[in-house]
Amino acid sequence: MPTHTASDLTDHIGYWLRYVSNHVSQAFARKVEAHGVTVAEWVLMRQLLDEKALAPSRLAERMGMTRGAISKLAERLIAKSMVVRAADPHDGRGQTLALTSVGRALVPELAALADANDAEFFSHLAAKDRAALQRILREIVEKRGLSSLPID
Repeated sequence: MPTHTASDLTDHIGYWLRYVSNHVSQAFARKVEAHGVTVAEWVLMRQLLDEKALAPSRLAERMGMTRGAISKLAERLIAKSMVVRAADPHDGRGQTLALTSVGRALVPELAALADANDAEFFSHLAAKDRAALQRILREIVEKRGLSSLPID
């Protein structure tokens, strides 16, 4: 019979973060997939919303992904007529990605889904508790130097 003890899974904050995160993320994924995009595609599209056009390398930096991964996402969005690729006017060898009118129109709809998803999971919390939770999570991100955007 073992003489050592092991803490229970539920004794760990990470367990609870993952538990909640999985449910929040899966619910959001189902919502955006009903609009024909994945969460990763939505994140890329949201990054492009405030820009006229961005180089794939800049998107890769912002999203904490490889250029190859960005290229794959871009190809899928180009096939869906939500993103367009063009020559970079400042670099003859480079390319840029930009939202099409279809993509630009869809992003606010998807953002509303993200807002609704947050409300679904967190609206029962008092405003001060939601603010405290967000502050604590941002503090952890800053302290740990986390920079990759959550796309899964």
